[in-house]
Amino acid sequence: MKKVVTFGEIMLRLSPPGFLRFSQANSFDVVYGGGESNVAVSLANYGVPVDFVTRLPKNDIGECALMEMRKRGVGTDKIIYGGDRLGIYFLETGAVTRGSKVVYDRDHSAIAEIEKGMIDWEKAFEGVEWFHWTGITPAISQGAADACLEAVKVARKMGVTISTDLNYRAKLWNYGVEPEGIMTELTSYCDIILGNEEDAEKHFGIKPEGLDITTQGEHVKAEAFLSVCQQMMKKFPNAKKVITTLRGSISASHNTWAGVLYDGEKMLKSREYQITHIVDRVGGGDSFMGGLIYGLLKYPEDDQNALDFAVAASCLKHTIQGDANLATVSEVEKLMGGDASGRVAR
Repeated sequence: MKKVVTFGEIMLRLSPPGFLRFSQANSFDVVYGGGESNVAVSLANYGVPVDFVTRLPKNDIGECALMEMRKRGVGTDKIIYGGDRLGIYFLETGAVTRGSKVVYDRDHSAIAEIEKGMIDWEKAFEGVEWFHWTGITPAISQGAADACLEAVKVARKMGVTISTDLNYRAKLWNYGVEPEGIMTELTSYCDIILGNEEDAEKHFGIKPEGLDITTQGEHVKAEAFLSVCQQMMKKFPNAKKVITTLRGSISASHNTWAGVLYDGEKMLKSREYQITHIVDRVGGGDSFMGGLIYGLLKYPEDDQNALDFAVAASCLKHTIQGDANLATVSEVEKLMGGDASGRVAR
């Protein structure tokens, strides 16, 4: 497989042990992760050559984040340095009827202070087949949005396939701009668009026809999202595929999980998984995207197989502590084949 490049922020994640609340914590567990770095780790784990591009502070914490990427087999030679700090987020893991909470501390991070011209995108995309970014990056700062726009323009010029996970984050769009204008321009360059119903509505005002998403609960019907996919393709004519994840939230510990893929003519649906005892749902969408990119590269003529791989991969991620999916190809394919027994492999 040819190389993939992802671009975004890697952060220090601090979480109270287990299911403790912030107010109960006397210590925090440390994990490094972020939307685009999580995708890179998934791909490296599947054997895909992948580089992660970001801006890190030249200090011990930035070095720890770099080491985490290297440990997972992700290429880091296109990373640039500058700024004073790594972004941080605090995660309180929910359970049953208590949802998880995230508190961001990422203002003035190294990548928040990135500016256009800092990254040589033509060099970064040499020999590259695929470029992936998410809606998190342009939400961080105007400079990060400008760098992302630079990247997609160069990628388009060089014939690189471009994908995005729309990833709307209400807590991040706070630097005085409306997300729709920025996200519309960036997404117009994309070949592959992933998002859920909230992403489509919050970024572009696109809603499922005949469905109130605030009351859907555990009953997520794939057919209801055909209209979202059709509206997205109409708005973004460069898009070849629009993919939607379908999460039904029965409780913080029990979700249903599936996906649909629309190629402009037909809509493919995956099987629906019951994830009954969630270990860590953070990074679930990133693991879906990593699985999807792998699937589309591995099975270029079989979108159903690619979709099924993505859904199964992200289902397994919900059983893994931390931001990144560490499931193997064989484990994903085993689940795709219907083996969800969890029996000990001896």
